[in-house]
Amino acid sequence: MKSPSRKKKAKGSVAPSKRAAAPAPSVGGWEDDPGSGPNPTGGIQLSRPVPNLGAQPYALSIANPAAAPAPKRYPVGTAGFRYWAAAEALRRAADFWGSIIPGQHWQPGPVLPVDLEHGTDLNAFYDRVGLRFFKDTVSGRTVYSGESPDVTCHELGHAVLDSVAPGLWDVSSMEVGSFHESFGDMSSLLSALQLPDMRDAALQETAGSIARSSRLSRLAEQLGWAIRTGAPDAVDPDCLRNAANSFSYQDPATLPRTAPASHLCREVHSFSRVFTAAALDALAGMLKASARADADGLLKISQDFARILISAVRASPVVTAFYGQVAAHATAVAEKLFPGTGYSAALNSAFVKHAILSPAGVAGVAAAPTAEAAAAVSSSAVRSEPQSLNVEGYGLGVNEVFVVSPDQAPRFHLPAPRRFAATGEPDHLDAARSYLEDLLSSGRVRAVFPRPAGAGVRPSDPSWRHTHELRSEGGRVVLRRLRVNCGFGTCQRCDRA
Repeated sequence: MKSPSRKKKAKGSVAPSKRAAAPAPSVGGWEDDPGSGPNPTGGIQLSRPVPNLGAQPYALSIANPAAAPAPKRYPVGTAGFRYWAAAEALRRAADFWGSIIPGQHWQPGPVLPVDLEHGTDLNAFYDRVGLRFFKDTVSGRTVYSGESPDVTCHELGHAVLDSVAPGLWDVSSMEVGSFHESFGDMSSLLSALQLPDMRDAALQETAGSIARSSRLSRLAEQLGWAIRTGAPDAVDPDCLRNAANSFSYQDPATLPRTAPASHLCREVHSFSRVFTAAALDALAGMLKASARADADGLLKISQDFARILISAVRASPVVTAFYGQVAAHATAVAEKLFPGTGYSAALNSAFVKHAILSPAGVAGVAAAPTAEAAAAVSSSAVRSEPQSLNVEGYGLGVNEVFVVSPDQAPRFHLPAPRRFAATGEPDHLDAARSYLEDLLSSGRVRAVFPRPAGAGVRPSDPSWRHTHELRSEGGRVVLRRLRVNCGFGTCQRCDRA
């Protein structure tokens, strides 16, 4: 019996089983920032798989622009490039944190909206509604804050921290606010380290000692350049903030409210640099202690550090010296989760170097009872209730304002710095009063409660520069946070930031 006839294969055709697979679609983006060093352009481009913004956990949706351009490679400087550069960086950071904290959800809901062009400013913020990014033209160049992975991963870090420790949101504490900013910068560093080329570049540029200044440590070079054109000393000379710095913890009560970037002050972006520097030093120390001090080892270190950090934040009570509690919990968590790795020693060394912990404090954590150390891994800090502050003479139209103060009991009893002592109030209320006064002085508070004619607070224009509001709740006037505003001119002397 004859076999069924087959059609003759066309000349030059390839059998289906032999045909080469079509290349997977990809989009373009930046490794860390559109700028590089002192150059406002010249960032290093990368090609990445098309991101699935709606993937869980930590699903995202770009609400503005409303329509996504076709997923492909676009020329730098186009709207299509900026869209996918932002989408890639946001998804990369969300995937990283989602792997560390599986099953977690955003505070605003299951999907976090993103607005890539919210207004004209050198700014970006998270506000429990979504992420907001801006654009502004400086020296003939339009800078888009949402184009920078350093900036997008920083803002996403605020949202991640809010999902993990929502009780920090309303706390009237410069140190808690500074930690929120540091967590954003740590999110940028750790998200960048998920890129193989970025790990290789950081190790090569620093000769294996990643605590040195490098493209990894220099955050938001382009945005830093833009702010520097209007306020030359408001940011670092080659970036927005450099995680490689020598700042050490000081009692915030002894610091000025504002200062140039070369000095520390009690503004949250400025003071955040202390904890961020300790984190970078800790990563370097953990890598040095690792059996693999190479790019693969650095990837594992970044993930292990993130797990330690999240556990420490969840367990840390909200106190005036919040940095110390997070640091102490981090060392206890490292010893419990990663015994014999040298992680705990690396963390201790970094925190002592930047005076967040003292040698006596390290010894106290090491000597803590086993049950206490175990609690540091598993427990979760509780929320505080608003407490009364007398504000007679503040011109607010009321004599009493309620604030959430850093009043919880510390788990680790550390040698404390001299705290606020101006009013004779308890530490936590004195710290909250100082924080409120700084907010009022810098025009960051809006009042939305009925008050007498002539009473009010310093206006802020545009309105998104308000970070807090005073509002009526159950017959009380309460200070509540509106947003974590990264206006980036760290000491508010730059009228553009």
